[in-house]
Amino acid sequence: MPANAFAHLQMFLVFLTHMTTMNKRSCGIVGAGVSGLAAAIRMQTKGFKVTVFEANNFAGGKLSSESVKGYRFDMGPSVFTMPWYIDELFALSGKNPRDHFNYIHLDPVYRYFFEDGTVLDSYHGKKDYAREMAKKLNEKEEDILKYLNNTEEVYHLTADVFLFNSLHKLKNFFRRPVLKGLLNFGKIGAFQTMNEANEKAFNDKRMVQIFNRYSTYNGSSPYLAPATLNVIPHLEIIEGAYYPEGGMVAITDALVKLAKDIGVEFKFSSPVKEIIIENKKVRGLRTDSGIQNFDVVISNMDVYNSYQKLLPDVKKPERTLRQDKSSSAVIFYWGIKKEFKELGLHNILFSENYREEFDTIFSKKSIYNDPTIYINITSKHTPGDAPAGCENWFTMINVPNNSGQNWDALVAEARVNMIRKINRLLKTNIEEYIEAEMILDPRVVESRTSSAFGAIYGNASNNKFAAFLRHANFSREIKNLYFCGGSVHPGPSIPLCLLSAKITTDLVH
Repeated sequence: MPANAFAHLQMFLVFLTHMTTMNKRSCGIVGAGVSGLAAAIRMQTKGFKVTVFEANNFAGGKLSSESVKGYRFDMGPSVFTMPWYIDELFALSGKNPRDHFNYIHLDPVYRYFFEDGTVLDSYHGKKDYAREMAKKLNEKEEDILKYLNNTEEVYHLTADVFLFNSLHKLKNFFRRPVLKGLLNFGKIGAFQTMNEANEKAFNDKRMVQIFNRYSTYNGSSPYLAPATLNVIPHLEIIEGAYYPEGGMVAITDALVKLAKDIGVEFKFSSPVKEIIIENKKVRGLRTDSGIQNFDVVISNMDVYNSYQKLLPDVKKPERTLRQDKSSSAVIFYWGIKKEFKELGLHNILFSENYREEFDTIFSKKSIYNDPTIYINITSKHTPGDAPAGCENWFTMINVPNNSGQNWDALVAEARVNMIRKINRLLKTNIEEYIEAEMILDPRVVESRTSSAFGAIYGNASNNKFAAFLRHANFSREIKNLYFCGGSVHPGPSIPLCLLSAKITTDLVH
């Protein structure tokens, strides 16, 4: 090819690429949490030019990481289920997920410790799980299997209704799987609490307590939340729990890299000040750098703060915004200069009086003096997360959201009570091994992640209609305005946030 012809061809290709880019519809995403990242990838693969604005200088929101004195900590979510929704994002982008992101299957998943000295493991699979529980607790193996079979049935009845489709589009209620779920509504336990259902199913209060614990996965109380939420253990026990190679932050790192590889643009340290609306239609986003126009806007910010901070002149869904908020957490990230062979990756040290603990959180808005403690130690699987011979303890208790409590005093008192409980159940003196410490409380949750009132899970699920009262993935008032993340449908947790992104982007034509 002559040189001048080749030059003309290059110019034409540059022009063609420019015109193609110019003709793309644009999408602005507020927040680089896991749902925002998934939405960015999905919108980019749909042909949009996507820009993500993140107030922090890092991605992931709660799914992020910090280090101190040689110890690395995942800051937020620590239990990973349904990893195929991560794989799906790579497949949509034309990439083999195993070339970019890997994980291992956990078995056992949890180690449980009770005040009476009982220690038992939670295994993957109905038979292994039932066998271990029946061996250590006063329950029959067949009764546990019956319970798990029921959770599996309820999951399959409810998944299409609550997880995979918008609850706020009438047409979805006429799909066959959704109709089947609705016609079997009486079977899903919506009219009794989790605790009521679990007390009917089991005799041993420790078994009841184990299954009641799953209410904390969306920041609710098992004494108030509907028994429908007893499907949560199905995902962990039957579908399986996993651990990403490199820790939970590897999820964020993999999604950010994937998004960048396919053309998503990120603007970090760029808090959005306002979603610009004109004639009831999205126009764009305003940041400190000015206004940038977009055809579509998706907010991954907590929906309460999306309305209060970014949509000052838009009619607010007051009923939704007034819903009771979920619980929060106090987490001590401890560098421990010792290895505890009796602990696994996920450990639970149960409170003796579970009902009183939840009553203190949700009614008294305080911290119980004998809290259930969750200890996550990623150095069990990723040795580089702690110095040799040491462990990184993510040590968490459930607490109320922020309503103006004296958190300095409450956190100090909680630390004393937690250390006392750990020493008692593990027969140690843990304080002498703590050589590094960071602390997260509801105030930090709120400032770090824009979670209203520091409520980690958005609205609580402490009533039978909670699933229907979550905000829709779209605005009924503003055209081309959408929402995703744990504060909207279908709810909190990594897999549900990924599904939220899928539901949201499927609504964009």
